[in-house]
Amino acid sequence: MTATIRDVARASGVHVSTVSRTFSAPHLVNPATRSRVLAAADDLGYRPNRAARALTTGRTFNIGLIVADIANPFFPPLIKAAQAHARGRDYHVFVADTDEDPRVEEELIRTLAKQVDGVLLCSPRLSNRAIERLAEDVPFVVVNRRIKGMPAVLMDVGHGARLALDHLAALGHRRVALVSGPSGSWTSTEMRAAAAEVPGLDLVLLGPNQPTEEGGLAVAEDVAASGVTAVLAYNDLVALGLIEGLSERGVDVPGQVSVIGFDDILPGRLNRPKLTTVAMPAEAAGRMAVDLLLQSGGEGALVTLDTALIVRESTGRAHT
Repeated sequence: MTATIRDVARASGVHVSTVSRTFSAPHLVNPATRSRVLAAADDLGYRPNRAARALTTGRTFNIGLIVADIANPFFPPLIKAAQAHARGRDYHVFVADTDEDPRVEEELIRTLAKQVDGVLLCSPRLSNRAIERLAEDVPFVVVNRRIKGMPAVLMDVGHGARLALDHLAALGHRRVALVSGPSGSWTSTEMRAAAAEVPGLDLVLLGPNQPTEEGGLAVAEDVAASGVTAVLAYNDLVALGLIEGLSERGVDVPGQVSVIGFDDILPGRLNRPKLTTVAMPAEAAGRMAVDLLLQSGGEGALVTLDTALIVRESTGRAHT
């Protein structure tokens, strides 16, 4: 026989309304009581009726998660962490991929807005103004984009870029290329601002570029012709494509040109040379974004997560 909410209330020694709140508004229930109710529900195999909860609370208990490119190895850890964290709060996550297209992004947001209680928007390609307009229809938490008045989870790109550029400067590099990402990218803007704070560098700005290996391959000719001895790339995929493109032109990495990426994705650790990169806390960002979305009164909250430089084989001393 299927367990009911009354069975859970009886087993945990609480009122039926407390069981209901445990599943619909857990933050309103004492942690010890909540744990007791959840343990009783688990023992009895009780699962709340989502349709009934939606009618009672006016919520769907669904979250939308939109990423720029699900094929980019940076996003799957963030997605998995967000899904697991949401599941622990009895929410389901709908994942969608924009393929780096802002028009697709807007279309997906409008579609999901009718089916979810909020949207996690990761590395969006839409303009701030467009996102602000769409936020009138559905709550957002933005990951790696800062929009005034909107809750956001930021990874400290500026700090990571400064660490990377300081590392290159310490190796004797003076003429350095910044290979940026898509037009309007928040990450690219943060990288440029950080570079301006590192003294003694002759910066060459190359972009915008597609944030893919193909984008790195396409910019390799410009890098080779620029006379730089080092490159800070928009992300690891661009960095890996750039290393391949430079190799095809007979340019050795790191013997002639040092290359640093961003993200610390698995392919960068397997590449030869292994990629020096700035590690981005993708899993922590996924969990924190879920928390901000589910928190009441989280409007305008801003969380910044630390980044770290990981030195591997793709950087070396500047050649003379």
